[in-house]
Amino acid sequence: MTTTTPNPSYPSWVREIHSPPNPKSKSASTIRDPPGFSASLTGKRAQLSKSQPHKPPTPEETDILKVKKSWEVALAPAKQLPMNAIMMYMSGNSLQIFSIMMVFMLFKNPLQALMQTNAVFTKYETPRTRGKMWVVKAVYVLMNLVALGLGIWKVNGMGLLPTTRSDWLAWESQREPVERAVFAF
Repeated sequence: MTTTTPNPSYPSWVREIHSPPNPKSKSASTIRDPPGFSASLTGKRAQLSKSQPHKPPTPEETDILKVKKSWEVALAPAKQLPMNAIMMYMSGNSLQIFSIMMVFMLFKNPLQALMQTNAVFTKYETPRTRGKMWVVKAVYVLMNLVALGLGIWKVNGMGLLPTTRSDWLAWESQREPVERAVFAF
């Protein structure tokens, strides 16, 4: 392969591409390599990487990676809990369309996740990892139940849960206040 020197009328970047780099000057060789770097090792590593092809992972390594990934999936609902808690706090306790939609989504997403628990983990489950997957699935279910608990807390804060005696008994009367304040001129 021959390299031809480009016409001087070409831009400098074209000339630099076609001309070989200058050999190292003596001043550049006096600069020490950074700690942990050796030019001789890089040449050996390059030769080793060229001579040895990449071997495929063993089934044990693949199973370990699948279990790690399944743990990431199982802990994903826990990572959403702080965001959901802040959103529920910020939406307020009054009955408005925004707070109702937020509560609806807070119930809908964990319920859907609970119904699809086995479908979520089928791609990570192998005969060798089946024994470890029940723990992962249990944590996934627990995290989604905590998200449902957050929704119940919000509904209670909005006053929509029947938690007093008067909510359950039709003949129970409201408490009479001890004092009344009346506006007078």
